[in-house]
Amino acid sequence: MIIDDSLLTYGEKLVWRLKTLYSGCGYRSYRMSKFEEYDLYVNNKDFLVSDHVIAFTDTNGKLMALKPDVTLSIIKNSQDTPMDIQRVFYNENVYRVDRDANSFREILQTGLECFGPVGKREVLEVISLADQSLRTMEKDSALVISNMSILEKAIEGLGLPQEDRKTALLAAEGKKLHEISALCEACGVPEEKCERALDLIACRGLVRDALPRLPLLLDRAGCVREGEAFLEILAELARSDHEGRIHLDFSVVDDVNYYNGIVFKGYVQGMPAPVLSGGQYDRLMKRLHRRSGAIGFAVYTGYLERLPENGGTDADGFLNVALPKGRLGDKVYGMFARAGYECPAILEENRKLVFENPEKKVRYFWVKPSDVAIYVERGAADIGVAGKDILLESEPAVHELLDLKTGKCRMAVAGLKAFQDDPGKPLRVATKFARIAQRYYQSMGRDIDIISLNGSIEIAPILGLSDVIVDIVETGRTLRENNLEVKAEILPISARLIANRASYEFKSALIERLTKDLSSIVEEEK
Repeated sequence: MIIDDSLLTYGEKLVWRLKTLYSGCGYRSYRMSKFEEYDLYVNNKDFLVSDHVIAFTDTNGKLMALKPDVTLSIIKNSQDTPMDIQRVFYNENVYRVDRDANSFREILQTGLECFGPVGKREVLEVISLADQSLRTMEKDSALVISNMSILEKAIEGLGLPQEDRKTALLAAEGKKLHEISALCEACGVPEEKCERALDLIACRGLVRDALPRLPLLLDRAGCVREGEAFLEILAELARSDHEGRIHLDFSVVDDVNYYNGIVFKGYVQGMPAPVLSGGQYDRLMKRLHRRSGAIGFAVYTGYLERLPENGGTDADGFLNVALPKGRLGDKVYGMFARAGYECPAILEENRKLVFENPEKKVRYFWVKPSDVAIYVERGAADIGVAGKDILLESEPAVHELLDLKTGKCRMAVAGLKAFQDDPGKPLRVATKFARIAQRYYQSMGRDIDIISLNGSIEIAPILGLSDVIVDIVETGRTLRENNLEVKAEILPISARLIANRASYEFKSALIERLTKDLSSIVEEEK
């Protein structure tokens, strides 16, 4: 039978290619029900991308759910065969909250799972299939590999308290090495020990380029045993990756309660977020009382409909930079210019929003300060500058590369000078930083009532709308002139250089050079 593929959408063609690839490599098709017992997801909610699940009661009175994840269902409904390898692939819809739309969506996933006595051969096989899956998209691609066991050991070796270890792991995911350094300093970790761990976590690049440096870094960070099998895998990948598509980057992080060993994410040019994600999840298998090992991945084929079939290339090679409008943006542009990334057109008197310097291959555009992180996360900008307050409140999936040490202020609790807190009552807190306020008071075990406002925050306690406010304080003049005072400081705020995670993989040389140049300017201005 001849199929006229002109009748197929890009996503349909992609699914056909992936299914053909997996079946040709010995993986059998696995079909499952749309529904699963709700308890399966409640008991393993940390494994899910989102903890929101659509639940309903079936005709027998049993609480069921539309499945938000495929892997959990496959494990639950498969036989445990610790002595035999099982290979399955799937093409299934999942039902979860889409971060961009902030609502439930039906999302198509195509992927595979390998169960049983998983060893070096199976790991290499799955990584190779992940790489080939990206190539079926016919775009520039990057498969980025990390290792949870190594990361966990490197951070454990710092001797941080358990809660700080979780914070350090999240910081590694966002490339916030400065935050790990600050944690180490606060906990009295010797500087040399901290630097050794950070050198390992910062190791990145094409596998064939990074591999020669890795054994020494593993040794210095006390991760030799955890790295032995990983080095063997990387050596094989370095020999086979002739086109330079497989990268090492320890910022690829997944939940340590479920994943062990190798984890990876796949990017294609033209998509702002990973289109493929996977890894070894023996710990999840043990949680579900399975004796087998496991490794697998999913391709987010539903999202790839957004990628034009003839798109996904960076034709002009420009670095796209989102700058915040206003005084902070002017200061930050000055730093970029002094670092060698000037754009004279930006200083002209006009109402243009986009400015280019073809010689420097840099393109700037002005956006509202609170929107910078959105432009970067969605891939409209490769890099940008946003306040730490915005990053903490919106929690965008971006890399935070550098503290620019400008735009300094503080997030604080303020109230009327005469106000005395009554712990017996919920504290009324007016703020436009609801997440930051909730985290702060939650850490104290304080019951609060959040009043979300978008402006004129200081007037809320004056008019009796709230007891206190959580807001940014720069000089404190507005507080003083309105009989208000700072009751507690939550954290310091400053401008941060951020990068889109996909752009970082495809434009790493440009972004790393700019980060280094800006870092020199920051040091000069100390």
